[in-house]
Amino acid sequence: MPLDPTKHADWEIAEAAEAHMKTVYQLGEELGLEKEELLPHGHYVAKLDFNKILKRLANRPDGKYVDVTAITPTPLGEGKSTTTIGLTQGLGKRKKNVIAAIRQPSGGPTMNIKGSAAGGGLSQCIPLTPFSLGLTGDINAIMNAHNLAMVALTSRIQHEFNYTDEQLAKRKLKRLNIDPRNVEMKWIMDFCAQALREITIGLGGKSDGFMMNSGFAIAVSSEVMAILAVAKDLKDMRERMGRIVVAYDKSGKPVTTEDLNVAGAMTAWMVEALNPNLMQTIEGQPVLVHAGPFANIAIGQSSIIADRIGLKLGDYNVTESGFAADIGFEKFWNLKCRFSGLKPNAAVLVATIRALKCHGGAPIPVPGRPIPDEYKGENVGWVEKGCDNLIHLVNVVKKAGINPVVCINAFYTDTDNEIKAVRRIAEAAGARVALSRHWQYGGEGALELADAVVDACNEPNDFKFLYELSTPLRKRIELIAKEVYGADSVEYTPDALAKAKRMEDDPETSKLGTCMVKTHLSLTDNPNLKGVPKGWKLLVRDILTYKGAGFVVPVAGAIKLMPGTASDPAYRRVDVDVDTGKVKGLF
Repeated sequence: MPLDPTKHADWEIAEAAEAHMKTVYQLGEELGLEKEELLPHGHYVAKLDFNKILKRLANRPDGKYVDVTAITPTPLGEGKSTTTIGLTQGLGKRKKNVIAAIRQPSGGPTMNIKGSAAGGGLSQCIPLTPFSLGLTGDINAIMNAHNLAMVALTSRIQHEFNYTDEQLAKRKLKRLNIDPRNVEMKWIMDFCAQALREITIGLGGKSDGFMMNSGFAIAVSSEVMAILAVAKDLKDMRERMGRIVVAYDKSGKPVTTEDLNVAGAMTAWMVEALNPNLMQTIEGQPVLVHAGPFANIAIGQSSIIADRIGLKLGDYNVTESGFAADIGFEKFWNLKCRFSGLKPNAAVLVATIRALKCHGGAPIPVPGRPIPDEYKGENVGWVEKGCDNLIHLVNVVKKAGINPVVCINAFYTDTDNEIKAVRRIAEAAGARVALSRHWQYGGEGALELADAVVDACNEPNDFKFLYELSTPLRKRIELIAKEVYGADSVEYTPDALAKAKRMEDDPETSKLGTCMVKTHLSLTDNPNLKGVPKGWKLLVRDILTYKGAGFVVPVAGAIKLMPGTASDPAYRRVDVDVDTGKVKGLF
């Protein structure tokens, strides 16, 4: 019998379930994989040779494609990963051939306050320890590839400063005239280290580098990670890697990784990382874990490659988009599906009574502190008012032409009256509604959700993008701001406006997708505004260029590419049993 999640921590539940795991060889046999397509990393984790699988199954019809998104969350998160795993287990209970696709967690949140995003309760991806602590090394490869570009940049700046043109030519170097005050990239590491956001490098003598301002971002915000999420194959990755803009020269011309002769070596670090990782749910359904870009500062999706494999091997592929529908689903809709050419059959919108109360007027929960007492008692009025946010995002999903399924991700503290209110309001808005207790009961608790998703997938839809690539950049931003966020208009800082105009005049840049960056805690660019705010303007503070990944990045709100570590981080509770070597305390 599985452990009771109301009495046991996630890591304890995972450890108990891991005693009965399928081996990767069993999973591979159930998936119909051939021997050379399975690349084991031990007995319970493997990589899949995507090239061989996709080539062999090229003529097999795709399965049903389901995206899991959510309403605007509280800072605690509302269980999107848990729902993705729970739905997969529920479909498995209905005898469906189903595969999940989720992102790989970053070491930053895992060791901070968010946890590893393996799901929770009886709906988890296992084995938990490798999932949470580096898996098969993909993020390490990303760090090496990204930082190699910074090594190439900083060494070139140093050499150009110290050598004449003739001396550079002897070393087979061409002067690039890089402007050290206009560097696009920073170094990366996979922890939340606010002390490294702004640093000075090159201190010391002539041989110690060129002194300049620099800094660190978190690994999952790297453009290399974004490329891993959207690349179709190795050739596509190599081409994208060479288009990464590292800095600008003194005339304002981009300096790319290809200009620095480093793109090939960067790609070499990433060859194995292109293969998705195979794991499983607590109940033994296959889970593909691949890529992990943040959703509020990047594309926020698991990889296109993982979804393509899942759709060929399974009758249902359940994938997850980071954060709420205004961010993660919008990027799934207008970026990931555009790049992949895949069309979804349904979208699940996860809602919790806790988040609805927050949008309805309850105090905002603070991570690391006890949940306010106001959340412990029934308050149907708060729930009903908070449903404004839910309905707004139901309508966003409908604008994509997709059939929405509202999943009430039930906590055992929710009351019947609160649940009935959500069901009544969401059904009146034209959405299917399913109550799911997967956290507490696993697949058995997700049967209603599984049935609703099957029904939604069997209905035809009219999937369409919000904008075409021919749409000017500022018009795209306006469409996203008004149609998705609910803003009245868009304003720009002078620098952002100048960049927007320059990009619109550049035929190459104007064809890139648009990856919006803002807070995930509100529909607006202000994290403290809940519900569906009216009468506000979106302020675009800056616009970045990710030519390799294939999008421009308008930045709204105060977003840090390097998060900070909180005063009570998760690493305080992580330890090792020295007798067994088992890790405890992960969640």
